[in-house]
Amino acid sequence: MSDSQAIPQTSTGTDESVMGHFDHGLTLALSKGRILKETLPLLKNAGIELLEDPDKSRKLIFPTTHPLVRILILRASDVPAYVENGAADVGVAGKDVLMEYGAQNVYELIDLKIANCRLMTAGRVDAEGHWQKPTGRLKIATKYVNLTRQYYASRGEQVDVIKLYGSMELAPLVGLGDLIVDVVDTGNTLRANGLAPFDVIAQISSRLIVNKASYKRKQAVLSPILAGIEAAIG
Repeated sequence: MSDSQAIPQTSTGTDESVMGHFDHGLTLALSKGRILKETLPLLKNAGIELLEDPDKSRKLIFPTTHPLVRILILRASDVPAYVENGAADVGVAGKDVLMEYGAQNVYELIDLKIANCRLMTAGRVDAEGHWQKPTGRLKIATKYVNLTRQYYASRGEQVDVIKLYGSMELAPLVGLGDLIVDVVDTGNTLRANGLAPFDVIAQISSRLIVNKASYKRKQAVLSPILAGIEAAIG
């Protein structure tokens, strides 16, 4: 970025200016963990850096080095809702979350090519690596209830879906489910619990989404940020 395009720095003092109504600026919704960690370098290329470390703070709204950008730290599953309803202008969400929960009032603008993984079925296998399919209707444990039902319906199978919020790998071990549907990165957690991945339902990466109204009203702020992010992706 040239000197003439440099982003002015905000004060590192109080952050009252980012609280409450922020219609003059841009509100960006992120979630803690891998997505936040891998998004920050992309934002840095667009002149946006956090002034505080979210891992060391209980705050949920953070100022940045860009005077017109603040960042919200949310649950991953809540990001689309904040953007869809205009509480955030821009968000970064996994494709799995967007497919599961949907978001009608947003544009999915950029595949950020970060937090890559696969949405897969998995189950408990024997010493030879075989899975014995039970008789009767399958029980599937997952937090992806809608995607799981859609996937098995596309195969002409009726299944019982059990909603869980975490520790999916435990379900087949204690008889709660025959299979699980979850995101898989390396597969190490599955293997450590005696499970194996089976079918790939979808390839997942994180996407940048924008509220439709904000995309039209805030182009002056938004355009250079999008350009910086796209340049960082290459």
